[in-house]
Amino acid sequence: MEKVTVLGAGSWGTALAIVLAENGHDVLLWSHREEQAAEVNERHTNERYLPETVLPQNLRATASLQEASAHANIVVVAVPTKAIRQVCEDFSVHLAVPTLFIPVSKGIEPHTHKRVSEMIAESIAPQFMDDVVILSGPSHAEEVVKQHPTTVTVACINLTSAEKVQDLFMSQYFRVYTNDDVIGVEIGGALKNVIALAAGITDGLQYGDNAKAALITRGLAEITRLGVKLGGNPFTFSGLTGMGDLIVTCTSVHSRNWRAGNMLGQGYKLNEVLDQMGMVVEGVRTTQAAYQLAQKYEVVMPITTALYQVLFEDQAPKVAVDQLMMRMKKREIDDMMPQ
Repeated sequence: MEKVTVLGAGSWGTALAIVLAENGHDVLLWSHREEQAAEVNERHTNERYLPETVLPQNLRATASLQEASAHANIVVVAVPTKAIRQVCEDFSVHLAVPTLFIPVSKGIEPHTHKRVSEMIAESIAPQFMDDVVILSGPSHAEEVVKQHPTTVTVACINLTSAEKVQDLFMSQYFRVYTNDDVIGVEIGGALKNVIALAAGITDGLQYGDNAKAALITRGLAEITRLGVKLGGNPFTFSGLTGMGDLIVTCTSVHSRNWRAGNMLGQGYKLNEVLDQMGMVVEGVRTTQAAYQLAQKYEVVMPITTALYQVLFEDQAPKVAVDQLMMRMKKREIDDMMPQ
């Protein structure tokens, strides 16, 4: 049995806390809201994020970062990417021993272009940093809590750390692979949200399966081109954290990014979409970061560019699709090769 703290009591943080608790670990779930922590402890529910889910009796919650820090030296970081720096800096103040961090959020920080593991490394004092192991893959919280078969990857340059996290989460319904390609795993996990927004737009426009199949395929080519340019292994993007995560996020009603894109395709403005969603849509910030990276490294990413124009330049979704379809003709294989 291990002691584990989970920072972030949203749907994914709570689902992973359930997996860990059901594996027999001593899990403490941190929420920034006192009333949410009280609900977990007193009613064993988290109705806002996982309605109709009964939490394990051995899963406890707190709203105190000091208590969360004292509980364990293994920490799952499940807060939205825009909150990672602040939460980790506040958490670091209370650390007393080297800690293993397991980020499970997916995104890239605009302007700095930092991946989640890099944001954490910059936010935690070096003497309290044991290692960082990324957990990513096709995994909706709503299905994990029902114990539907789910498979993910944990990535770290140090495979010993990756294997420790693999053992921590592995169960009859939650299968875990290891990978040493941290860059590829993080880029695949982040950029699939961009393509999922675009897939939602095509569905909102009622363009059907042909358009979405093309979008997913060409989207994977874009993700791979940028990921390889940044140092990722091209084979990673054919795996769970590339193609796998892309499929599930582009095709499922559980996907916040797909739902947000679907509303954009129906004619809603971005601010209206975000207000109605009520939860973080990671793909919006990541689209901005991916567009900036494409410009910086001169990587051709037409879908990402079109989505950026829709989100931040008020381009009409239908016009963006028309422009994509009328791009200069190319050979498919050449256009899929990493640059």
